[in-house]
Amino acid sequence: MSTQPFAGDKKFGTSILHKPEQAFIRFAVPKVPLWISTSQLTYSTIVWSLGIIVASYFANTNINWLWLVSFCIFLQWLTDSLDGAVGRSRNTGLVKWGYYMDHLLDYFFLCAIIIGYTLILPPSFNILMLFVLAIFSGFMINSYLSFAATNRFQITYLGIGPTEIRLLFIMINTLLIFFGKTHLAFSLPYLLVFSLIGILIVISKTSKELWQMDMEHKQIQEHQNTKNPLT
Repeated sequence: MSTQPFAGDKKFGTSILHKPEQAFIRFAVPKVPLWISTSQLTYSTIVWSLGIIVASYFANTNINWLWLVSFCIFLQWLTDSLDGAVGRSRNTGLVKWGYYMDHLLDYFFLCAIIIGYTLILPPSFNILMLFVLAIFSGFMINSYLSFAATNRFQITYLGIGPTEIRLLFIMINTLLIFFGKTHLAFSLPYLLVFSLIGILIVISKTSKELWQMDMEHKQIQEHQNTKNPLT
């Protein structure tokens, strides 16, 4: 059994918006009412995800419902950013449960957004949306597998993290409201290509890091075996 302490509550890597986000969290944590627990903040992602799906369904006929989608994305960022910080501040957080449930619900949230856009776009784009879901899920899977191998949890790549991705979705919704769904249909293949390039870069970088760790470990073992040939 590994003697390393569990590090799932510690994020590795810094995103573009990291500093202002952390400043806001330090400001907001003391203002969270005591009757709101860290687990309630975590579970609220279920509510925001359902809100996104319902609002997206109505946005198919009235695009202004995307304002509600964007508001749900903002609320999910707010509660997701505060749940762990509130738990640490009050010493009520459950580190391993929080790691598991928080990131499981993050996946549900991602699925809700992709389902929402699928409801808005013509059926001919369903296959493309499946590829978008697969690629974005790939970033999450890469983080979890890398964490299992290194005990270092990284969810920010190339300066882009969950906060920046949420902001991107809000920007997309705003553009859709003002310029119509045609632009999303036109830009989706380009988003898919850039996302594919991004995940390939991340996989290559992670693979090289793990390869290097394995080689260094082998060198240490070989050195120890040379010093102690009878052990």
